[in-house]
Amino acid sequence: MRIHKIFVLTRWLPWLALLLMPGVGGCALMAQEAAVAPGSPSEPIRYIGKEHVVPELADGGLPLAVGVQNYQVLRSSRLYPSSDGQGWTFFHAPMLAYWHGKFYAEFIASPVMENGIPTEVMMATSRDGRNWSMPEVIFPQWDSYQDPRRPRRSQLHQRMGFYGAPNGKLLVVSHYGFWDNQKNHIFGGPGHVLREVHEDGSLGPIYFIRYGEGWNASNAFYPFYRESPDRDFVRACDDLLANPFVTDQWYELEKGYPPDAYIQIPGSNPAKSGAEADENRKALSYYHRQDGAAVGIWKMAWAATSTDGGKTWSVPVVAPGFARTFAKLWGQRTSDGRFAIAYDPQGEPLGYRWPLAVATSDDGITFDHLLVVHGEVPLRRYAGLYKDPGPQYVRGIEEGSPQPPDGAMWLTYSVGKEDIWVSRIPVPIRQAVETPVNDTFDNLEPGGVVTNWNIYSPKWAPVAVVPFPSAQNRSLQLQDADPYDYARAIRVFPESRKGSLAFKVLAQRPLTGELDIELADAHSHRPVRIVLNSGGQVEVAKGSAITDVTNYLSDRWLSFQIDFDTAHQTFSLTLDGKAAVRDAAFAEPAQTLERLSFRTGPYRPVALNQNGNGELVGDIDTSTDHPLAQPAVFYVDDVRSQSH
Repeated sequence: MRIHKIFVLTRWLPWLALLLMPGVGGCALMAQEAAVAPGSPSEPIRYIGKEHVVPELADGGLPLAVGVQNYQVLRSSRLYPSSDGQGWTFFHAPMLAYWHGKFYAEFIASPVMENGIPTEVMMATSRDGRNWSMPEVIFPQWDSYQDPRRPRRSQLHQRMGFYGAPNGKLLVVSHYGFWDNQKNHIFGGPGHVLREVHEDGSLGPIYFIRYGEGWNASNAFYPFYRESPDRDFVRACDDLLANPFVTDQWYELEKGYPPDAYIQIPGSNPAKSGAEADENRKALSYYHRQDGAAVGIWKMAWAATSTDGGKTWSVPVVAPGFARTFAKLWGQRTSDGRFAIAYDPQGEPLGYRWPLAVATSDDGITFDHLLVVHGEVPLRRYAGLYKDPGPQYVRGIEEGSPQPPDGAMWLTYSVGKEDIWVSRIPVPIRQAVETPVNDTFDNLEPGGVVTNWNIYSPKWAPVAVVPFPSAQNRSLQLQDADPYDYARAIRVFPESRKGSLAFKVLAQRPLTGELDIELADAHSHRPVRIVLNSGGQVEVAKGSAITDVTNYLSDRWLSFQIDFDTAHQTFSLTLDGKAAVRDAAFAEPAQTLERLSFRTGPYRPVALNQNGNGELVGDIDTSTDHPLAQPAVFYVDDVRSQSH
């Protein structure tokens, strides 16, 4: 408290001094206030929340955004190349689009590490955002050309991926360049390329849309876009080049060349390149506020505004309250007219890239309520240069492009730079549930959105509503054939000091895995812990002790009722109507409870030193990194909550 008071006093001393200065006082103070007015060029955005991120927790100990569904697009595996067709283990920098009833995810790929050789750009598609196709190569490694100034093979990367043109064309974009892995920056290259995505999913020819410095039609290896016989395609490319909010995302990769092709930022020097380039020009995200002003957000929480349609930016400033993350920030206006910014809220110098969280705003200026979108950090399976753990490099669907009809906020990102994921965030974005839970799943579409549930669904450990035990009597299924990950489903219920949860669980024969059931608070404290282990026992944590309380049978529903009382820090467990535990002590303290979690694997805190960051180190044991022959399968049904 004393430290807080000193901080507050120190913060206001300059203002007090101004007020006490003769003849200055009010005028100087008003001038200072005007200079930092929220939404002004001096402060385009601000985060005012007070959340504290706990780095040892995968979700940071933050509240959940209710009803978020996380689905894996691609899972890398050297032993199971059917995951990507190649057996590569580096996938990163994903981009997302929705067009003619289908999602498109674009991302870079390499056999081992970031900026490796070869690199390719791949694309996967999905009708529902949950089930994704095998990705295909859309921009291949160019093997036969060497830069005469510095011989080496070009590499692919992108800061912007899709453009939905006004004439209905969908263009997918990437960049051929040269990277310096020691300094981790680009130093030019042939330039930006693109191709059309046709309505049937087929792809048009590859063209250059803008050359890098020193490159032109005489030495580039694809034709220039104006050579296309398709005039509508050419017009779509012209529209892209005329949109400065889109092309300004190319600044870093093109090292500011040509200098007159970018939005002008006071203090910027387009002649600079690579690591010398302005740090406020990396990975631009943008949206338009209700007053028509555009807000630009770059890496490290740099922000600026444009009020002239993108001709100029204000001087970039570091957005107060936002973590200075190098893992990208994504801002957008949501379908309810509000605003959201998604990012990893652990900034430099730690730079941990978890959890992926979202902050919301009514006006696109002042943001609050930092909520978890993706709160899982699986152990990286494969080593590689610059392979940071956690969900990172988040991107959404570009402003002005076609949007999914469900009104949700959709995001894509990589996890550990070896798997690609998407998240569906229901709108309005919220952190609390006000009404008691009464979920039978009978009114939900099999394989569809699991309404109000937070779902973590890897490719080899899917979570879905299924017609079991019958077409009319449906349930939630958690499968797990992944030796290094798990399936998880969380139901947020009304925050309660005293209450009860009831539900049914069926474990399918044979018993090959475990199901962990937990009650938790908004900050991931887990006072109630129950495990259905593979030996057929129900284990319960009573304080610090783990006790077998009974056996359970496969292929048979087991009814649970958990009664909890945070005032006494105790809970009781009833199984099939019989008391199994009475007034057991919490495993850890909690003042209220609001989450019911089902997980097909043990709890995993984040290993802060897992495999190291940056340097190439040994893989973990991946001798079984393929789907298990016999997955564990559990069903959950008839979930109800009650507050007392």
